[in-house]
Amino acid sequence: MSSAGMESGARRWKPTPLLTGTLALHAGAAAAVAAQPAWWPWAAGCVIASHVPLAAAGLWPRSDLLGPNWTTLPPGAGNRIALTIDDGPDPEVTPRVLDLLDRYDARATFFCIGDAVRRYPELVVEIVARGHAVENHSQRHRHNFSLQGPRALRREIEAAQNTLTEISGVRPLFFRAPAGLRNPFLEPVLCALGLQLASWTRRGFDTRNRDAEDVARRLVTGLAARDILLLHDGNASRNPQGRPIVLDVLPMVLRAAQDAQLRWTTLRAALDSQPSSAHATLTPDPQIAGTRAEASPQPDGTQ
Repeated sequence: MSSAGMESGARRWKPTPLLTGTLALHAGAAAAVAAQPAWWPWAAGCVIASHVPLAAAGLWPRSDLLGPNWTTLPPGAGNRIALTIDDGPDPEVTPRVLDLLDRYDARATFFCIGDAVRRYPELVVEIVARGHAVENHSQRHRHNFSLQGPRALRREIEAAQNTLTEISGVRPLFFRAPAGLRNPFLEPVLCALGLQLASWTRRGFDTRNRDAEDVARRLVTGLAARDILLLHDGNASRNPQGRPIVLDVLPMVLRAAQDAQLRWTTLRAALDSQPSSAHATLTPDPQIAGTRAEASPQPDGTQ
């Protein structure tokens, strides 16, 4: 898809109060120095201090201080919950994760890395064919992602959009930043590309924790309707026997949801459950609604 095609679903960017206040402080500091040059140390100190809350917001994955951020499903999701699976596809782990999801008739959202999708395109095709959603997790998953400026962010995210759309046949609607870290430049880029930032309600730290029961406990303790859970098929940690722990964690999580009578859904299906007015706020372009319908083989994307 061309760059113009990607931008056809653009949202209008609206600065948050934190950003508006920071910009006002910068303008005030500049005006003060222009009026009284001797005040520059105080003005510079204020500007530097204003960057502290911006940095803190970017280091807090579940924060909405820099822009809209899905940390739970919207109210229209009812008793549904979402399982999100990051950093794949992985040729060893992803097929086995798909089999487990099939066993419980559960739908998941896979946040895929563009470079991995290029290496294993057949896995992404399989993910979509089995009724799951594929969303944008950047092209290269660089550790310095949150340190980049707007042009670099756009190149990285748009490259993944092109990769995922070409191979899966469905244009992503959601973006998740690598490690959940970001900066104030990210939200305007996402708006221009018609993407919505999504983080999570709870995660098990399964890329570092090698104890499957502990990871599962973190995910299911307090499990409630509209939760968004995070696991990994790529970069998954392994138990002492070398088995990816996600393969042991996932059945425990799926059983817990079943026992709680919670239903699995994808993020894009949850977006479809929103009232039309909320729908328009996130995805004003009819083309996006068309891709959602194309991506969901079941009417509501749930089990």
